[in-house]
Amino acid sequence: QVQLLESGGGLVQAGGSLRLSCAAHGFLFSNYAMGWFRQAPGKGREFVAATNWSGGTTTYADSVKGRFTISRDNAQKMVYLQMNSLKSEDTAVYYCARVVGTSPVNNYWGQGTQVTVSS
Repeated sequence: QVQLLESGGGLVQAGGSLRLSCAAHGFLFSNYAMGWFRQAPGKGREFVAATNWSGGTTTYADSVKGRFTISRDNAQKMVYLQMNSLKSEDTAVYYCARVVGTSPVNNYWGQGTQVTVSS
């Protein structure tokens, strides 16, 4: 059974940093590209960042480019999102997912982790 467990969110001031983690279970992690998505109150879920199976290729939404870094550890079955220079508009629930390109696949989602940036 596919399970994705996000953690690391919290309350941070604008300009601060957070590191999100996603633990993957129930599938051959190193076979899949992985991504992060977020959903702000009253808005749809949007793409944030993705990494290919090895971590050698990454893709970012324009809104986070240069501030966020996605990485993965295949041995630990983990994917991370380092978020720097946070802005109030980054406030959202963040989710990880298996992806193809920048689109989630198979509709497997964890519970998400809340990130709140105070201005």
